[in-house]
Amino acid sequence: MLRRPLLLLVLVLIVAVVGGLLVVGAFPPPASQQAVERTLPNERFGTR
Repeated sequence: MLRRPLLLLVLVLIVAVVGGLLVVGAFPPPASQQAVERTLPNERFGTR
């Protein structure tokens, strides 16, 4: 008796996960554009 509702719940969860993956694949979130700024220590520019 418990087997059918449990199987239906698992099937609904699988369909929801696959549907979510398809939506994210079709409409991916935009990538954030941010410049990379790195400070270099002074000893890299010193004399040898």
